[in-house]
Amino acid sequence: MSKIIVAALYKFVSLPGFEALKAPLLQVAIDHDIYGTVLLAAEGLNGTIAGPRTGIDAVLAHLKAFPGCQTLEWKESYLDNNPFYRMKVRLKKEIVTMGVSDIVPELSHERYVTPQEWNDVITDPQTLLIDTRNDYEVSIGTFEGAVNPKTTSFREFPEWFRNYRQKHNYKKIAMFCTGGIRCEKSTAFLRGEGIEDVVHLQGGILKYLETIPKENSLWNGECFVFDNRVSVDHDLRPGSYDMCHACRQPITAEDKASAHYIKGVACPACYDQHDEKKRMALHERQKQMELAKARGQTHIGAVQRKEA
Repeated sequence: MSKIIVAALYKFVSLPGFEALKAPLLQVAIDHDIYGTVLLAAEGLNGTIAGPRTGIDAVLAHLKAFPGCQTLEWKESYLDNNPFYRMKVRLKKEIVTMGVSDIVPELSHERYVTPQEWNDVITDPQTLLIDTRNDYEVSIGTFEGAVNPKTTSFREFPEWFRNYRQKHNYKKIAMFCTGGIRCEKSTAFLRGEGIEDVVHLQGGILKYLETIPKENSLWNGECFVFDNRVSVDHDLRPGSYDMCHACRQPITAEDKASAHYIKGVACPACYDQHDEKKRMALHERQKQMELAKARGQTHIGAVQRKEA
């Protein structure tokens, strides 16, 4: 059994005075050797943490003691080494940033489809299937027949959808994302736009992969995750992708064989995007990361991107 538990979690719940929750939560995590990131906002909490079983249980128990969080759910996967470098608790305006001020997350309640029901929903020819993730995530894996909004940030989703609905006909909508948080918020957004026949995948892609046998799965490819694993396969094991530390895009072995790949500095997707000053800074960061690794230390410049 792998010694590190990775727990992905979120909950939309009213947390007035959430600022006061930061310091005690951070201390519990540090005391129990837990790494990762947890976001706190008035609308709830969101994060991924990793560490030993006893530490994960301690942090989860602490979170479940927050007002309204007794029913907090999470997804677990297992690793031999911690995929995070440090523990952070951040205070935010939103736990996943859409930038629409009048979202009511409660409008997504009771709009869940379980992983066991999902295949029947998305194979209905009357259903429009939307992947609410960003383009770099969709590029390495998605469900059969899903529409890719080709966004670079979740903030772009509202405008994309408003434009899309003007040009296309549909009767039903089903949406999905990595762990459930973005499609839950986008479901509330669509209902606020007057669309009632909309559902989303409960627990997201990660719960689907955990629940549905590979032989019955409609998932193609790997799932991007926001830690040092970069991606996971259908068995939730670390996938085949690496990451370009210059642009944070997932990259393949073929990308790394390209003449436009310079470790830590550029990949085929961003080779022409950096000026000489930026390239020098990236070269220096890569040098410091390699020196730190040789000394058995962690260099904070290697921290992965946040879910956006």
